[in-house]
Amino acid sequence: MHPRALLDACAQLVAQVMAFDHPADAVVSRYFREHRQLGPRERATLTETVYAVLRRRRLFEHLARSGSGPRERRLAILGFPGAREFLRGALTEPEARWLEACDAVPPDALSAPHRHNLPDWLADALQAQVGDDFPALAEALLQPAPLDLRVNLLAAKRAAVREELAAAGLQAGETPYSPWGLRLAGKPAIQKLDAYTRGAVEVQDEGSQLLALLTDARRGEMVVDFCAGAGGKTLALGAAMRNTGRLYAFDTSAHRLDALKPRLARSGLANVHPAALAHERDERVGRLAGKIDRVLVDAPCSGLGTLRRNPDLKWRQTPEAVRELALRQAAILAGAARLVKPGGRLVYATCSLLREENEAIAEAFGAAHGDFAPLPAGQVLAQLKVPEAASLAAGGEGGALYLRLWPHRHGTDGFFAAIWNRRA
Repeated sequence: MHPRALLDACAQLVAQVMAFDHPADAVVSRYFREHRQLGPRERATLTETVYAVLRRRRLFEHLARSGSGPRERRLAILGFPGAREFLRGALTEPEARWLEACDAVPPDALSAPHRHNLPDWLADALQAQVGDDFPALAEALLQPAPLDLRVNLLAAKRAAVREELAAAGLQAGETPYSPWGLRLAGKPAIQKLDAYTRGAVEVQDEGSQLLALLTDARRGEMVVDFCAGAGGKTLALGAAMRNTGRLYAFDTSAHRLDALKPRLARSGLANVHPAALAHERDERVGRLAGKIDRVLVDAPCSGLGTLRRNPDLKWRQTPEAVRELALRQAAILAGAARLVKPGGRLVYATCSLLREENEAIAEAFGAAHGDFAPLPAGQVLAQLKVPEAASLAAGGEGGALYLRLWPHRHGTDGFFAAIWNRRA
């Protein structure tokens, strides 16, 4: 495709995504369905351009003011990846001079908002939590996330899969914390690899793998993944149970659970029972009340821990939406807690960075449910032989009560988890 046509397409897609009517990945997917003539390279350029604009929106909009022409075109020029020589073939002479001036702006001349590229309310909330670590966190959130795989230990061993990937020309290293994970270099397409099609690996961030690990589901137990979604953690739990016992995958969205079906077929698991709930007090929950050994509640949340993958979320979420989510999270956790039998384990988790969705929910639940005793996440991780377990935990009197994963410290998405045992 000619540089001018490719830049025009980038500007068109940037305009659609920046309307923020739908998640960015859904808008990009729809655009590709409507433009099937685009090849892999054009699609990669379009995607990288859009995500660069979303990541550095405040900086790019600041720089765009000094240019001319449609705003979306200026943003697309600033976000265009790869060699400037190719891009200059699409630019007018004034645009080329403007871009050169933008490229010459030194980073230390930028204001804080143009460096961190977060909305003010989110920047303030994160700075209050991490203090002097804030610049490192903000920079980490601007980087693309790596591609992590979870090895299905029912089907293969991690070392063997790593060798198999190397034979296919893919570099993979073991994840530093999860005993199930491999981290790939780059973003290779894996859907056609034999390891993927036969169910030996699934795409899953290392932090998400650790949530399943914390649940510590065992052979022959009754386990519930209360907000299963597309089932990434469900599959990890089922493998940990060695395909024994009974594993319920609950969600209020039947559509999300539909995405679990092909993954379940690949995994070889036969102990998983998906079911759509009307709400957290559905009659199915009532029938299982007090009978479940392990309950994982990966609650619906703002998703702000996944900004490396979903940078549009920082522009689509609001403080008001977070407050509404917190009310829902508290209700879901209370509903799921009814399932846990005496002596059983309850895990509450989110992929949010915000205290309002994390520690605040856990503290309120603990205060209202004296029959649930908190378990220090650092202690549980150490028992599970997770390397550097103490570095993954924070909060509470001992400083290790909750799992707290940060992109700048741990190289994972941002995750939180709190653990309780129901008193016998």
